[in-house]
Amino acid sequence: MPLRRDLLVEHLHALQDRHGALQPDHLVALAEALRIAPVEVFEVATFYAHFDVLADGEAAPPPVTIRVCEGLPCAMAGAHRLFDALHAAPPGGARILAAPCMGACDAGPVCSAAQGGVDDRITAATPASVVAAWSDGLRAPTRAPPGSAPSMRVLDAARDGRLTRDAMLAALDASGLRGLGGAGFPAARKWRAVIAQPGPRHLVVNADEGEPGTFKDRWCLQHHLYRTLEGMLLAAQAIDADACWMYLRDEYPEARREVAAAIDALRQAGVALRPIHLRRGAGAYICGEETALLESLEGRRGYPRHKPPYPGEVGLFGRPTLIHNVETLWWLPEIFGAPDAAARFAAAGRRGQAGRRLVSLSGRVRNPGVHDAPAGITARELIEEFGGGMQAGHRLAAYLPGGASGGILPAAMADLPLAFGTLDHLGCFVGSGGVVVLSDQDDLVAAVRNLVRFFRDESCGQCTPCRVGTQKAARLLDAPRWDRALLTELAQAMADGSICGLGQAAMNPVLSVLRHFPAEAVP
Repeated sequence: MPLRRDLLVEHLHALQDRHGALQPDHLVALAEALRIAPVEVFEVATFYAHFDVLADGEAAPPPVTIRVCEGLPCAMAGAHRLFDALHAAPPGGARILAAPCMGACDAGPVCSAAQGGVDDRITAATPASVVAAWSDGLRAPTRAPPGSAPSMRVLDAARDGRLTRDAMLAALDASGLRGLGGAGFPAARKWRAVIAQPGPRHLVVNADEGEPGTFKDRWCLQHHLYRTLEGMLLAAQAIDADACWMYLRDEYPEARREVAAAIDALRQAGVALRPIHLRRGAGAYICGEETALLESLEGRRGYPRHKPPYPGEVGLFGRPTLIHNVETLWWLPEIFGAPDAAARFAAAGRRGQAGRRLVSLSGRVRNPGVHDAPAGITARELIEEFGGGMQAGHRLAAYLPGGASGGILPAAMADLPLAFGTLDHLGCFVGSGGVVVLSDQDDLVAAVRNLVRFFRDESCGQCTPCRVGTQKAARLLDAPRWDRALLTELAQAMADGSICGLGQAAMNPVLSVLRHFPAEAVP
């Protein structure tokens, strides 16, 4: 790799993959090679959870690390039992660590293993299944990589002038497509804002979904990879981007291998007419925030930037940047694929809502997974029509409409439409479309504690309201009886003073439970 500062995280991965950990003298040597201060290398290396930075004379960790997901859906599926069993008798002497959501919420409990740059995921894990996977040694999955690049007819139409930029913008307007990473900003408005800025411009694909309960982007990449890449290239064509950048979370090693192979296939077929850069995250939920992602792409800690300016004006390397999550791009070939496709997409919604979206459904349903559902569908309809109903012996008690930060609503509110803006008056939102279903057999208080611990562990630490607030919240929630007034005051301080959405939304699970559930449901 070139010796450039923006490749610092990639160089750290290469060192750790080779040596099993990051040695202090190696980091000093890397700083010298990159011509930056050693403290800059150390602060980046120690920021990301997947890097093991050793002290002078400290022994390297065991060659194999197994991370057990403790996200809410996996916790409901018995992750603690899996962790305890593996910790008591680790296969091959492996190191056992608890880890945040791995984006496999429909197959929990899950764990992943890494050794020398080879990563694997063991799904539907039990202690026996993990040990069985060890019988032949850790290896990359045997799933075949993408073959030759397929025809991309919509992209061809955009490049030969049959599908113009104005036509694409009009189709986006007609479809009502919004950004589906969580904020729901209208896609057409975002494109126009970037196009209005002078070039050069960049397109960034946010493939760092880390919201507990959300795994739709992984599904897009693993089941419809070339469709996703066509959507990326269509957006790049529309804004006349100089380059495309995909930031892929480190918890998706199989997707990383397949994306890299697909990008090579596009290059060889002459389809990739502009550079496509694949970058690997390193275990930081905060990098799903668009400006923290830009910081990481530039080789720094994932600290969110103050806004304004917005990325559409001053983004990657100081240039106008269009940032979309994977699912948003996945819809573009369909919306642009026929003259009436945008109108049909918009008409698919229910209850006056426009469009469709991919919903990550997990928890106490018979058929968890990613489902193509109409905007405006209710949680009850989602469970019955797509989830196959509740699991045997379970009765709907509560649900998360939008992942960990979207709040929690009771079963009595399961007939409300799931769409952007429809739940705001309840202190909840649909966000990234991660719906987690809880039953009468689940401990609501334990679920709230799990979610707040996640935000505590994933706070980047840049601002005091979030760094200290999440720690204090976790301690307050562990008390035998909750101090409602203090929790409410703390939540307001965090919402008012935090730089980004993590600190602003971290207390949503607490506030929604205090608001929507009877007093006897919480301490």
